Amino acid sequence: MTAPTEATPPQETPARTEEGTGAASGGGRLPAGVLGRLQQLLAFASLIAIFVFFSFASPNFLNYSNVTSMLFSTVVIGTLALGATFVIVTGGIDLSVGTGMALCAVMGGVLIVEAGLPVWLGVLGTLLFGALVGLVNGLNVTVLKLPPFIATLAMMLVAQGLALVISGSAPIYFSEESGYAGISTGSVIPGADFPNAVLIFALAAVLGGVVLNKTLLGRYTYSIGSNEEATALSGIDVRKWKIIVYVVSGLFIGLAGVLISARLGSAQPATGMGYELQAIAAVVIGGTSLSGGKGSIVGTVIGALIISVLNNGLQITSVPQEWQNVILGCVIVAAVYADNARRSRA
Repeated sequence: MTAPTEATPPQETPARTEEGTGAASGGGRLPAGVLGRLQQLLAFASLIAIFVFFSFASPNFLNYSNVTSMLFSTVVIGTLALGATFVIVTGGIDLSVGTGMALCAVMGGVLIVEAGLPVWLGVLGTLLFGALVGLVNGLNVTVLKLPPFIATLAMMLVAQGLALVISGSAPIYFSEESGYAGISTGSVIPGADFPNAVLIFALAAVLGGVVLNKTLLGRYTYSIGSNEEATALSGIDVRKWKIIVYVVSGLFIGLAGVLISARLGSAQPATGMGYELQAIAAVVIGGTSLSGGKGSIVGTVIGALIISVLNNGLQITSVPQEWQNVILGCVIVAAVYADNARRSRA
C-alpha cells in the first residue's frame, strides 16, 4: 500500500483519541477525554438502571423472545448508528439512514427475488447500493456545498419515494429456500441459539472501532470535526475524506438493510422512517458531540442498547406510543445538554 499523499495534520490539530480530542485547560477544568469517559460511564450506568427497572416492572421483560426482540432492535439501530457516528464526528449529520435502509432492502429484494441472483451477490449489491447512497450524500455536501442537514433530508425523501416506486408500494418476500433469512435469524455457532445478526453487528462494531481509532480515515475524521479549516490548511483533501466518510455511512446503511429484511423475511418499502432519529439519538447518548471532533464506537453501541431497551420496556409495560415519543425526546434533550455541558467545561 502506498503512503498517502496528503500531509499529516500539524501538531496544533487536536490528536485523535477514542473519546475525541481535547486537553486540560486552565481554571481546574477536566480534560475533554476525561469528561468523555465520564459521559460513557454515565450512559452505561443508565443502561443498567433502565434494564433493572424494566426487569422488575414487567415479568415478561426477561423472556427469551423479548430479549431476542431487543437484540434485533439493537442490531438495526446500532448498525445505522455506527455509520452515523463517522458522519457526526466530522461535524455533519445524516438523516437518510432510515429510508436509505429501506431502499437498500428493496434493492436487495429486486436483485435476489426478481433478478434471481445468488444471495451472496444480492447482499454484495445491497451493500454497494448503500455505498452509492452515501456517495450521493457526500457529493451533495462537498461539491454542491449543501448543508449536511439539507442534503441528507433531501436524500431521506428521495430514498423513501424510490423504495415505494421500485417495490410498487408492496413488500418483496424472500423464499425460504433461498436461505436469506438465515443471515439474521440463523446461527453459525454450533449448539448455540445465538442469532447471526447479533454476531454480524458485533463484528461491524469492532471493525468500525478499528477504522475510527487505528486508521488514517479515523484520524482525518476526528481532525475534520475538530477544526476543518486547520485540517484543510495542513494539506489534507477535506472534500475527499468527507465523501469517504459518507460512503462508509452508506455501507452501514446497506448492511442494516440486509439485516432487517433478512429478519422480516421481506423487504418492506415503508419501513425505515423514524430510524434516523433513533440512530442519531444513540450516537449522541453514547457521548459523540454534535459539534464534531469527539465520539467513539463503544459509546454508540451503549447508546443503541439504551434506545432499544427503553423502547422495548415502554412497549412491554403498555406505555402509549405518544408518551414513548415524549420520553425518547426528553432523553435526546438530556444527552445534547450533557454534550453542551461537557464542551463548556473542557
